[in-house]
Amino acid sequence: MITSKEYTKVSELITLKQVQAYPKVETLMNKANEFLGVIGYTEHGRRHGKVVSKTARSILKALDDDRRTLELASIAGYLHDIGNVINRDHHAQTGAIFAGQILDEMGMPFEDSAEIIGAVGNHHEEDGVPVSRITAALIIADKADVHRSRVRSTRTLRTDIHDRVNYAVTRSKVEVDVESRIIAFNLSVDNRISSVMEYFEIFLSRMMISRRAVNFLGMEFHLIVNGNNLL
Repeated sequence: MITSKEYTKVSELITLKQVQAYPKVETLMNKANEFLGVIGYTEHGRRHGKVVSKTARSILKALDDDRRTLELASIAGYLHDIGNVINRDHHAQTGAIFAGQILDEMGMPFEDSAEIIGAVGNHHEEDGVPVSRITAALIIADKADVHRSRVRSTRTLRTDIHDRVNYAVTRSKVEVDVESRIIAFNLSVDNRISSVMEYFEIFLSRMMISRRAVNFLGMEFHLIVNGNNLL
């Protein structure tokens, strides 16, 4: 059994790149995204996983977390939606179980995989709680990924508010201001496609858990839309 301390000494025993290349992970990512597409959800595949992974890592890096924490956060960010292969309901919890099994197969110390399990299992706004720094970073990164590139077809814009709001967002960025202790979602929204009110209509619960996650990190949450500070 490899301990967490030994893990940090080995040449990055389990890395994000290794997780991304693991056959079971590839299958789960692809199938989860495919199945969600059938029932009309936006993209939840590799693109989303990579964006969330990168953002979660960058948040904690800005806050000067250690290398091990950054790597675990990036892995949690990539794996967080694999539970959708079973069902959209409770996908955070089923995804956590999948992640734990896969990381155990890959040889990750359970002390480390437990951190990822907790983060994946708590990322969803309906039943998640920021129980750790990795979890908080994952929540923030996941909820910030609102962008037109996630929309599968523009034919649904008139009838599907989620597609319409996502398509209206032409820029989405998480900004960490360490000096001012602020983490902000900075969005550019095309008001010709969707109003800011529609954004709040469907994403209010996501903003609430994002604020709790930001507060967990000792920061203040701001939402900036088209240059206006709304929260």
